Amino acid sequence: MEELYKLLQESLNERLYQITAGGPRKKDGAVRLKLRPVMIKDELCFQMESYRGNQVFHHNVSAAEAMEEMGKAMEDSFRQLDVETMDFQAVALVSKKGKITIKKKKSGGEKAKELSLSHNRAKKYILEEGKPVPFLVDLGVQTQDGRIVKSRYDKFRQINRFLEFIADIMPILPKDRCVRIIDFGCGKSYLTFVMYYYLHELCGLDIRVTGLDLKKEVIRHCQELADKYGYEGLEFLQGDIADYSGEEKVDMVVTLHACDTATDYALYKAVCWNAEVILSVPCCQHEMNRQIACDILKPALKYGLVKERMSALLTDALRGNLLEEAGYDTHLLEFIDMEHTPKNILIRAVKRKGTKPADTGIQEMTDFLHVHTCLQELLKQ
Repeated sequence: MEELYKLLQESLNERLYQITAGGPRKKDGAVRLKLRPVMIKDELCFQMESYRGNQVFHHNVSAAEAMEEMGKAMEDSFRQLDVETMDFQAVALVSKKGKITIKKKKSGGEKAKELSLSHNRAKKYILEEGKPVPFLVDLGVQTQDGRIVKSRYDKFRQINRFLEFIADIMPILPKDRCVRIIDFGCGKSYLTFVMYYYLHELCGLDIRVTGLDLKKEVIRHCQELADKYGYEGLEFLQGDIADYSGEEKVDMVVTLHACDTATDYALYKAVCWNAEVILSVPCCQHEMNRQIACDILKPALKYGLVKERMSALLTDALRGNLLEEAGYDTHLLEFIDMEHTPKNILIRAVKRKGTKPADTGIQEMTDFLHVHTCLQELLKQ
């Protein structure tokens, strides 16, 4: 760990942009830490952001305290540390045996600009404003000079939020072979493209990504864009999630806004493939809404809007618990702020190593609510 602390000591000054610790090794506790410099009463401090579940906690520390807290976090809880300063960028990886590997390179000249150290500094995104990304320009999110199209700013925030989740799980993905990823219900494929761009173009992983959707014209357009950019490891196919076959092993399954039980079929296939990572943002959910019946909850369920929202939340909770029983460590996280969309829950599941699947008690819950869902039936098979 000596090299890690040396890296932190070198980074903790006014020329730091941000330090991020991700890839949690523990089920409980923070899922990500972020550190950035702030100026408080003319004194350089560092603001620590700790992400726990759907909450974010902040506190300010000195350079010495920041080095101690971040170093201990890497020793105990995280697999990867990303450092970005005006002078260099570095990545520190912690192996299962505690071995530290550090890769470091000089920052480009465009990074050497004065930092604003106030609390009101604009949020820094993984994909930055002012830097054009070809597919974001073609998809109408950015202009040719990299500015964000005003009406697409919510999409830009969503893309960067999704990349934060990808960055968290990247240390889990294999580095010694091609990583197989399937995106079920990819639609216009904003996030499919950005996932490929980040993992392959920016991080250098060898990956093969398939986007699947029912819409023929959408798939044709996405494939044309992939060919245009020379993304050889990215393909788009027309098809139904429930009927998709031909894969023996998939490392990561992504399903974003697949409607109703389509999400369940995607989760089921991921479990069958023993996928290391599942990222799912469910869409409309009607199955439980049609079934739910409970005398005790009648005063709430008589209101259609309440019944609909309760059914959606309970469906996602049920899916999370079913994945727990199938051998995954599962978290339900906020994808983007509720003000932008009510469909804002992301199910993140990471394959558990060598421990017995948990009995979550979901059978009692579903009996109480008089419901039986598609995913329950699929997993029984």
